[in-house]
Amino acid sequence: MISIPSIKRFPSYLRLLRQYKEQGQSLISATKLAADLELTAIQVRKDMAGTGVEGKPKVGFDIDALIKAITKILGWDNATDAVLIGAGNLGVALSRYEGFATYGLRIVAAFEKDKNKVGLPIGRTFVLPITDLKAYIKEHGINIAVVTVPSESAQEVADLLVDAGIKAIWNFAPKDLKLPPHIVIQRTDLATSFAVLSAKCRGMVDEHGCDNNEA
Repeated sequence: MISIPSIKRFPSYLRLLRQYKEQGQSLISATKLAADLELTAIQVRKDMAGTGVEGKPKVGFDIDALIKAITKILGWDNATDAVLIGAGNLGVALSRYEGFATYGLRIVAAFEKDKNKVGLPIGRTFVLPITDLKAYIKEHGINIAVVTVPSESAQEVADLLVDAGIKAIWNFAPKDLKLPPHIVIQRTDLATSFAVLSAKCRGMVDEHGCDNNEA
């Protein structure tokens, strides 16, 4: 099994590896990767061990092999269909984000309870009524849902998704959801991210995450 911290670092590795390849490189050392990502060479080697790609002493790792292995581990080698719930400003922005294709994610339908938004274009699809959500998920075998609704609606939407058979939820709503243990949940809390950014900008947090004012 590969650790969650390693999984979180893999996209950064992949971005750099693709850059190296565009520059005409075919091999890369753990030392170089570590330096560019501000990690230790030991940590990089441990992460690379999870890919199954072996580096050669004084030569390094084969870049193409690493790209292929990491892409497969992340599941980005095959397009994964997902539904979006919430056609507000954030939902519209996410539906238009072309970078998702690089990750193997494809938003195939968007749903909204606001009848005034139903039928409007969003990304590469159109907004559908929330009443059609359950049937659509079952008919198309959708496993992933992206939730961008207001906090007061998030739990109701999550319950609806679970009942429809969704297996994983990417939650952008500022709400901690109560879900069955078999549901995979990933919360992206914009407020928390901004709080950390703001604190670092003001010099309140050091690089180890400790409060600089702590006694």
